[in-house]
Amino acid sequence: MSKSKTDSNYKVVAVNRRARFNYSIEEEIECGMILRGSEVKSLRGGQANIAESYAAVENSELWLINGYIAKYDRAAHFGHEERRKRKLLVGRRELSKLWAATKRDGRTLVPLVLYFNHKGLAKIKIAVATGKKIADKRETERKRDWQIQKSRLLRQRG
Repeated sequence: MSKSKTDSNYKVVAVNRRARFNYSIEEEIECGMILRGSEVKSLRGGQANIAESYAAVENSELWLINGYIAKYDRAAHFGHEERRKRKLLVGRRELSKLWAATKRDGRTLVPLVLYFNHKGLAKIKIAVATGKKIADKRETERKRDWQIQKSRLLRQRG
């Protein structure tokens, strides 16, 4: 019994649009997040940025580093730090795979999207990625430009 994406709980909060341009994505993993109450309230308002953040395995735990969640105005005494390290929740096997990918193979863990799933829980999708060289970025840009140009040409004919 699956719900459609028009569910009222499903909401995308932040997207890292530069991730697919700067990195070649190899694998995507959905993670849970440990958040404070004021952070959840701020996320519900859509005030977050993951463009400059990354994930790392430290002391056999997965952390989101440099993720920005704006302060919640109404949380006077029990607020939160905007750029604190946030613990991400994954299974033991996934954690060992991520550790091997970053430490042994020299890959990076890049956050792609931060959202609330259908149950209303905050989730973040991270990707195991390798950095692109300048030539690869140019090739990606050329392909994107060609797709735009092709769609324009098809619209003019039709």
